[in-house]
Amino acid sequence: MTATRQHFTEETDPYCLPALEASALLFDAPWRRFAVLGDSLSAGTGDPSPGYASIGWPDRVADILRRVRPDLAYLNTAVNGATTAEAVEGQLDRVLAFEPDLLHLPSGANDIVRRSPDYGRIEQTLRGLYERAAGTGAQLLTFTLGKAYVVPVFPDWSQRVRTVNGITRRLAAEYGAVLIEIWDHPINDRVDLLSADRIHFAASGQAAMAAEVVKHLAHHIDRRPA
Repeated sequence: MTATRQHFTEETDPYCLPALEASALLFDAPWRRFAVLGDSLSAGTGDPSPGYASIGWPDRVADILRRVRPDLAYLNTAVNGATTAEAVEGQLDRVLAFEPDLLHLPSGANDIVRRSPDYGRIEQTLRGLYERAAGTGAQLLTFTLGKAYVVPVFPDWSQRVRTVNGITRRLAAEYGAVLIEIWDHPINDRVDLLSADRIHFAASGQAAMAAEVVKHLAHHIDRRPA
């Protein structure tokens, strides 16, 4: 598909949600302790976009949840550049001590930024993270990596992302995580989606990611047994 230049603002973007609509979708949200760990994707790192608030997706989701749960506790331990192993070693104990009931897990983005990724080791490390995270009883939440995320120095980059996304999908299904598919989201086709580093989604993409999280969490709430 040909990349397209967007001429939207946050109020007119079809992939965003107005605050009131987002709050209505999560009106019955049961979560009161939202935690995020991982890397720059988990941190919501990205450049400003004209017409959009410069807020990362996790802070946006926390703000929406606070509209319906004013007592929401929120912890984000994400560190730019962290591998999954580094997130486990440097962040997980703090997150577990927080006792979250909604917990975002990373997608292995920095695990594949190396000459020859060891996908067996990557899956093993991610599985260990999922296992410990699931032990909290929290609802787990994760993303697939988007097509627009590119590291040109690796000619096989697209296949790397496809492979790690496959790992994420398997683990999400096994552990009952809410999975947000960013890989084939139409937002990938916007030419001004990425920040200056050509890796991180700018604020427009962060807003769209937050909207997808809200919609997927709302669908999860609707599917809970009565």
